[in-house]
Amino acid sequence: MGPHPAVAAIRLAVRRVLHDVISECSELASSDTEHSRPIPAAGAGSAAAPPPADGRPLVLVACSGGADSMALASALAFEARKLSVRAGAVTVDHGLQPGSDLRAAEVVSRLVAMRLDPVESVAVTVGRDGGPEAAARDARYAALDAAAERHGAVAVLLGHTRDDQAETVLLGLARGSGTRSLSGMAPVSGATGRYRRPFLQLDRQTARKACLVQAIPVWDDPHNADPAYTRSRLRHEGLPALEKALGKGVVEALARTAQLSRDDADALDAWAADAESAVRDDAGQLECAKLYALPPAVRRRVLRRAAVVAGAPAGSLFARHIEEIDRLITGWRGQGAINLPGRVEAQRQGGRLVIRQG
Repeated sequence: MGPHPAVAAIRLAVRRVLHDVISECSELASSDTEHSRPIPAAGAGSAAAPPPADGRPLVLVACSGGADSMALASALAFEARKLSVRAGAVTVDHGLQPGSDLRAAEVVSRLVAMRLDPVESVAVTVGRDGGPEAAARDARYAALDAAAERHGAVAVLLGHTRDDQAETVLLGLARGSGTRSLSGMAPVSGATGRYRRPFLQLDRQTARKACLVQAIPVWDDPHNADPAYTRSRLRHEGLPALEKALGKGVVEALARTAQLSRDDADALDAWAADAESAVRDDAGQLECAKLYALPPAVRRRVLRRAAVVAGAPAGSLFARHIEEIDRLITGWRGQGAINLPGRVEAQRQGGRLVIRQG
């Protein structure tokens, strides 16, 4: 008799990702051999770092001790033993609750028992920028990036599920964000393709069931049920209300919307990248008349790219900022410079749009 359907589902999802990682490492190693170039280290700009000397790339799992990440860790431990992959884990102690260090130590013990290696707990200090949820996320990813670099990992697996994806889409919708925000979380993300999300097509209940049938202890973070957090309210109040009003299938529909939005956003981003050089003059300045001729969705992407290049932090650049810059093109009434995050200014001068740090 085979494994329980929930266990089989999580293992299959992880197996597919590991095959992708192995294939990418092999292609990179072959390419570097053909061109007689040194193989770059993890994080040096490749989609995945090449395998180490023993031929087995290291894949880490980010594990909080919750059902999603524990299910992911168990699947990685099982599948890695069947493939040419080393499997390790990192748990991040945010220090936001009493006894969090003891909880992290317990998680490490459970991960070691799964025969993952290396396994470590990393303590972080959570700041205040962007609110508690955003600050914790920033601290967590910084710690995961550092751990991946330290151990030479080619990928870090994250336990986000289809339910998490649906919540992300709704949060983007509530903020009035554009297509890119509505596309939710990508299966592969990070500047070097470091982060992989095998469970985006699986629901949260499948991960929890997989832990239950394998007798894997899990920890339910009280913050996930705290109404002080926006995502918690959405999870326990918003989505159930939507399903009650619209019927079952809302989560699946939102996840499908994320994929469709991602396809559209990718196409528009590519269009904007091609259009950017065509709307600049010989000196590299943006020409307002040529910008005006672009479709609004493409023009706003060109403006956003220009603002980021000028020094505006991408995470602090919101739709309202881009709309204000856009009015310099479409609603010119002699208005002054637009102040953007990162001490960047945008202003119209002699038919040119100048975006630079003040």
